[in-house]
Amino acid sequence: MEKISNSDITALGVADLDLLVQFSRVANGLLKHGVMDKAEILTNLESVIIDPMPYAKQGGKFKNIADEVIRLRQEGKFPAPEHKVQQLKKEIADFPVYGMEHIEPGALAQMRNAIQLPISVAGALMPDAHQGYGLPIGGVLATSADAIIPYAVGVDIACRMCLSIFDMPARAVDTQQEQLKSLLLKNTHFGMGSETKHHFDTSLFDHREWKATKLLRDLRDKAYRQLGTSGTGNHFVEWGELSVDEGVLEGVPAGRYLALLSHSGSRGFGAGVANHYSGIAMKKTQLPHEVRHLAWLDLDTEEGQEYWLSMNLAGDYASANHHEIHNKIARDLQLQPLLRIENHHNFAWQEQLADGTPVMVHRKGATPAGDGVLGIIPGSMSTPGFVVRGKGNPESINSASHGAGRVMSRNVAFKTLKRELVQAELLDKKITLLGSDLDEAPMVYKNIHAVMEAQHDLVDVLAKFMPRIVRMADAKERPED
Repeated sequence: MEKISNSDITALGVADLDLLVQFSRVANGLLKHGVMDKAEILTNLESVIIDPMPYAKQGGKFKNIADEVIRLRQEGKFPAPEHKVQQLKKEIADFPVYGMEHIEPGALAQMRNAIQLPISVAGALMPDAHQGYGLPIGGVLATSADAIIPYAVGVDIACRMCLSIFDMPARAVDTQQEQLKSLLLKNTHFGMGSETKHHFDTSLFDHREWKATKLLRDLRDKAYRQLGTSGTGNHFVEWGELSVDEGVLEGVPAGRYLALLSHSGSRGFGAGVANHYSGIAMKKTQLPHEVRHLAWLDLDTEEGQEYWLSMNLAGDYASANHHEIHNKIARDLQLQPLLRIENHHNFAWQEQLADGTPVMVHRKGATPAGDGVLGIIPGSMSTPGFVVRGKGNPESINSASHGAGRVMSRNVAFKTLKRELVQAELLDKKITLLGSDLDEAPMVYKNIHAVMEAQHDLVDVLAKFMPRIVRMADAKERPED
């Protein structure tokens, strides 16, 4: 059985024998009863040593040892360790900004902060960028290869796009509208706690990675129940018309096709991983207040390796989540797709810069756009999305936007948009909307055509997708994107 050894505790700076015994008793008790895993326990013990007051005040599992640390410190027997805050680089390195005229000041400021991290190597800002937590959405950050930033990946780990192209004419969205609506309503499930009881393929849950950590073991059942579901906010599953030119997509002749497009991520499983390891990173890596969410984990540490494994498992899960939806709908449609295209955003990849420097590339709301890499960049519910092929531009760190990007916050949307004008826009574009509310109206997004023009050096457009039957979470659902 796994234990926390005396050497694990003395490595934290505990030399007093009585305190060592007390630390060991508490730590191994928590470990034995499965309250926390080893990495989280050691992180909390280290935090108690650095600053015991919060633990003493809030009570809980660490209160007694926090009280003891305070008592010893008052007696001059256990001095506080030197508390070193990581300092930012004094100079702000240059980074490319695509579509500067579309970028809000807050997103620029966040990117400037991120590029000053001591581990930052390069960065870029996509034309759909807007302010987020830590790294702006639409931000790309390359760090040293052994450092990974959970909040630069994002809470919805491996959020992704998936497109299935069917050998059916695009006019089916009109001639078979009721059938297609029924397929969406039957095979999609939206909402914070949405779950499914019937699955198409659960082979992902046979992977041994689910047993690698206590957190993954604890999250596995939730992930199983939520397989084949979508979140809230800007997540969707929709039917649309795909226009393809000759010779641009292998196996798909020129024409206008019925296509299914979905956008969602790793659900409650990914959020659980993100919140757990973001908390550990912020305790392990002390940063100035304005960049505290950009705390990183070292891949050479146990918690760094755990996050890396968990993030990649969340990527596999997000892909399986989309396949579950697409496969169920294809089965009921009694037609297999000609082609399926998909891509992550909200992820970190081990790559190399153009000069061969190994780096960790964080793309938070940015699409991989390496040379020849296929991807999907959606617009809004009433504007087109695009199938693209990356040009491998080293200036953008092989990246492109992941959508149009918001131009209006959700609160502003509810306060300013007129429901009748939104409905008129959807009627004009022949959009059938199932769910959603004003905060996802077409007007809250940037002009997708302007965003695509700003990144013509990053991707080639291969096909255009026009949404027609859009399914999203109900209006009452709290956004989680």
